[in-house]
Order: sequence, then structure tokens, then C-alpha cells
Amino acid sequence: MGVADLVFYLFAITTLVGGLMTVVSKNPVHSVLWLVSAFLSAAGLFILLGAEFVAMLLVIVYVGAVMVLFLFVVMMLDVDYEELRGQMAKYVPLALLIGTIFLMDLGLAFGNWEFAETAKAARAAPAPDPGELHNTAALGRLIYDDYIYLFQAAGLILLVAMVGAIVLSLRHRKDVKRQNVVEQMHRDPAKSMELKDVKPGQGL
Repeated sequence: MGVADLVFYLFAITTLVGGLMTVVSKNPVHSVLWLVSAFLSAAGLFILLGAEFVAMLLVIVYVGAVMVLFLFVVMMLDVDYEELRGQMAKYVPLALLIGTIFLMDLGLAFGNWEFAETAKAARAAPAPDPGELHNTAALGRLIYDDYIYLFQAAGLILLVAMVGAIVLSLRHRKDVKRQNVVEQMHRDPAKSMELKDVKPGQGL
């Protein structure tokens, strides 16, 4: 077993552990940090595959931007973790049912798995020859030509997630003054201000 194999198993195990701990962790901040570790390990796997651009994109966009945004949003949320833990028990049967269904689907998929004739050649050359086509250009052609609709759907899902994070972090407090544009537009000037006739030499 060479160094590349050891690095692969290290990144693979770290990715699996990070994904598992993201779901299992009770603290949302810890879940985000575990997800960051899973993304970093996945970036290492992409480097081993020869897709340096995808690895750099994963680190810069997801770890450096999206996950940091999620971390700040989760930390700003006024969440009562004790109340959440108390409500988790009633969802355990439903979670076990969904997990069992997923495991059955995976068992059926792997039970009927058949390798394609071109699978061995595809694993041997996961990226095109850099002399013919750079992997960045190949990725752009694949995303924006072959899978453009799926790419747009992924962007829409991220947009919905961002809007949801903003809605969850929005708190209307009674002790904080906020600007109400509609109320300002419909106000009566006669009731909003009072004119005073100040005589010369007199103060208010």
C-alpha cells in the first residue's frame, strides 16, 4: 500500500465520519464544523482524482463562504437546545422508519449492481488528458452543456436555503424600533407635526 492509498483512506474515513457527525451532533455549531471537515476531506479526494479546480472551488465557495455564513447564522439564532433535545424523542420512530427504508433501497441497489464494460477505463482516466482538454474546460462543458438544468436547480435550492436562513434569523422584538415604510407613507401631516408661531425675541 503506497502513500496515495493511505491518503485516500484517510480522506475517505474523515469524510464519512464528518458526514455522520453532522447528522448525529446535537449542537448545530458542531454540526457545521463537522460538515466543514467533510468538505475539506472531499476536496482532498478531488485532488487525488486530478480535479484541482473542483477541490479549490469546494474549499473557496463551500468552506470559505457558504459554511461560514451558515455558522454565523446558527450562532446568531436564539435556539433553546434543551427544548430541541426534549422534542427529539417523539421523532425517533419516524427517523428509524425513514432510515430503514433508505437502507433497504441501498441494499436493493447494491444487490443488483453490475459494472459497465467501460467502468475500468473510466476509473483509470477520471479526467481528460490535459494536453487535449483542461479539466476546468471539461467541467464547464459538462455543467453548462450537458447538465445545465440540474445546475440551475442546484442554484435554486441554495437560494431557498439562504432565504430560509434569513427568515429563521429574523426576530421581531417589541423593544427595538424598526422602520415601517407603509405606516410612514400613510401618515397624516396634520397629525405628525405641529407649527409654532415664535414671536421675535421669544424662545420656545
